[in-house]
Amino acid sequence: MLTITYALLFYLATLVLIVGVAHRIWQFARTPAPLKIPTAPAPVTQGGVVLRLLREAVLFESLFKANKWIWLFGWVFHFGLLLVLLRHLRYFTDPVWSWVVLIQPFGVYAGFAMVVGLAGLWARRLLVPRIRYISGPSDHLMLALLLAIGLSGLGMKYVFPTDIVALKAFVLGLMYFDWQPLPPDPILLLHLGLVALLMIVFPISKLVHAPGLFFSPGRNQVDNPRERRHLAPWAAKLETGGRS
Repeated sequence: MLTITYALLFYLATLVLIVGVAHRIWQFARTPAPLKIPTAPAPVTQGGVVLRLLREAVLFESLFKANKWIWLFGWVFHFGLLLVLLRHLRYFTDPVWSWVVLIQPFGVYAGFAMVVGLAGLWARRLLVPRIRYISGPSDHLMLALLLAIGLSGLGMKYVFPTDIVALKAFVLGLMYFDWQPLPPDPILLLHLGLVALLMIVFPISKLVHAPGLFFSPGRNQVDNPRERRHLAPWAAKLETGGRS
């Protein structure tokens, strides 16, 4: 029953994550941008916009200019999370890809970096008055959820080791619809349950800013209002209809 419960839970969580994120991206793509509002200084070519979005997604450029301490904690968390996710690919591949094997030691340290970054971001919401004022319960709950996932993962590594061979068999079994027994370790069950919960709430939380960044008018618009008139698609249809 334990294996069946978690197998069904992860199938449900995966479905919700994929469909939910796809729906949010569809909403972002269909939302009109009636004004030309690129955040200055803005690029004047499409290639410049692509580079700007890359710098924002990888280096958090605007956050670096705004506040160095928040940028440091935010970048440490996101970079640590990226390495942790890449390290977990060993559970989904057989044989394990060579580059995944190479990053295994770095992925362990990235787990600590992820927790430190989260702690700094949460302290910011608790200690900075203006940030505390605009922080709602959902902000604290998401940080608590991410921190619990990181701490439970580190706990399995250093405090309560689990059978990773059996765990990998369970994960591969989910992928190939050949269910294998899940180790009944409490901390593993807690960790997997928290991960499934994160996957379910991701599409309806502020964490969906990850794909939303690329649809921000202040970031993805070319600064060319003098050279070319900006007209939203819905406004263009109205204008065309009026002329006809």
